Amino acid sequence: MLVACCNGFMEKIITKHTISFTGFLIAFAGAILFSSKAVIVKKAFADVKVDALTLLMLRMLFSMPFYLVSAFLITKRTSNIRLSRKQFFITIGLGLFGYYLSSLFDFIGLQYISAGLERLILFLYPSFAVLINAFVFKQSIRKNEILALALTYFGILVAYYGELNLDTSNPHFFLGSFLVFLCSITYSIYIVGSGQMIPQIGANKFTAYALLASTAGVLIHYTLRGNYDILNTDSRLWWYGILLAVVATVAPTFMLSTALKKIGSNNVAIISSIGPVSTIVQAHYILGEEIFTLQIIGTTLVLAGVLLLVLKTKK
Repeated sequence: MLVACCNGFMEKIITKHTISFTGFLIAFAGAILFSSKAVIVKKAFADVKVDALTLLMLRMLFSMPFYLVSAFLITKRTSNIRLSRKQFFITIGLGLFGYYLSSLFDFIGLQYISAGLERLILFLYPSFAVLINAFVFKQSIRKNEILALALTYFGILVAYYGELNLDTSNPHFFLGSFLVFLCSITYSIYIVGSGQMIPQIGANKFTAYALLASTAGVLIHYTLRGNYDILNTDSRLWWYGILLAVVATVAPTFMLSTALKKIGSNNVAIISSIGPVSTIVQAHYILGEEIFTLQIIGTTLVLAGVLLLVLKTKK
C-alpha cells in the first residue's frame, strides 16, 4: 500500500515536470540500489562474524578503483578546473569528516537497530542541511521549511516510538539510534559543503576526490586498528564487500549523477524519496523485519516533510 501511494505520487510529479522517462528510470533504480545498503550490511552482520569497520573497509576498498579511474579521467579533460590549495583541503576535509565519519557511525549503528529505522533517521539530513545553512550561512528559514521540519521530526518520533515498543529487548537500541543520528548530522555537513564546492570545481570531480579521501580515512583507521585475521574467516565476507561496493555504492553514485544531468536535481531529490520505503520493503522480505502501523505513519510524515522541502526549493 505504501509503495503504491508513493508510486502514484511519483507519476504525478513526473507528468507535471515532463521529465524524460529514461532519466526517471535511472534515478529510480539508483535510489533503490542506494537504499539496499542498510539491508546488505544487516545481512552481512547476520551471516558472517564481522565488525562494522572491517565491512566498511571492504566496501571502500572495492569502490576505490572506480573513483580512481573517475578522478584520472576528469583530470585529463581539457575542461578540468585546477584545484587551489584551499579548495583541495576543503574537499579532502569534507570527504574525511562528512563521509568517512558518517559511514562509520552508520555501519556501527546498524549493528543495533533495524534497517528501516536506520533509513528513516538518516533521512533527517535534508532538515539538518536547512538548519546548517540557516545558522552558518545566515539563510532565512521560510514558513514552508518550518512546516517541513516539524513534519519530518514528528514522523521520526512516531516511527521511533513504534520501533521502541517492538524492540524492547535490545540493550543497545538507543546507542544505535544515536550513532545513526550522528551519521545524519555529519552527512548533512558533507551535503552543505558539497553545495558550496560543486559550483566551483564540478560535481564529478568533487565526488571523486571526496570519496577517495574518505576511503583513505577508512583504510588508515583499519590499518592502525589491526586485527586482520577476520578477513580469512569466511569467504562470503569478501562477496558482501563487493556487493556493497558495486551494487550499493558505485553503481547508484554514477546512476544518480547521470540522472542529475538528464532531469535536474529537484526531480532526482523527489524520486530519491522512495529510498526509505524501498529499505523498509527490502528489509521485510530479505531480513524478516516487521512492518507496523506506526512505521508507515512515521515514514509518510517524513516523506511529506522532505518532499515539501524539495518542492518549494527554487531550482
